[in-house]
Amino acid sequence: MNILIDVVPETVEVGGIEYDINTDFRISIMFELMMQDSTLSDNEKLHLALNLYYPQIPPDPMAAVERILWFYSCGRTVGTTSAAQDAKHTGNGAERIYSFEYDAEYIYAAFLDQYGIDLQDIEHLHWWKFRAMFKGLKEDNLISKIMGYRSIKINDNMTDAEKKHYREMKRIYALPDSRTEEEKQMDFDNAIASLM
Repeated sequence: MNILIDVVPETVEVGGIEYDINTDFRISIMFELMMQDSTLSDNEKLHLALNLYYPQIPPDPMAAVERILWFYSCGRTVGTTSAAQDAKHTGNGAERIYSFEYDAEYIYAAFLDQYGIDLQDIEHLHWWKFRAMFKGLKEDNLISKIMGYRSIKINDNMTDAEKKHYREMKRIYALPDSRTEEEKQMDFDNAIASLM
């Protein structure tokens, strides 16, 4: 899929039948937030995802979910270089560098500033177009600076002043830790075990 020459999809094929899919960016933001919600079971997430995306749910739920994932990833197959780059940029990998929940105001302001798009007032914006614009935000937008702070690797080539500055920026703009207490303890135990 090439957004410059291909028309963005309004339907997906499941079991040889075309189904309408909800394409508005708000749906995919809700999907991402839902997938990060540790209070929901996998079955609840499956049910909610199908109801979010499909006005008419296909009879094969697993195939329908595969098409949701294809749509959410903007037509990229998991495991491709493009998909890996998207995951790194958008925080879908191990290190999240943005949150649609905690960074909502920064993202809203960036779209208004750079594109003149009021995300509150716009009736519909296709998810794939939203993602392309989000990835294309200029470095002078605060959300871009914040994502840069969150993703920067502090290393020995930096001066002490640079290290101090970036550590402080990482602290100021850190996303809340969404792990459960058990997950935090397990990560701590694993870190201690790796030192021994």
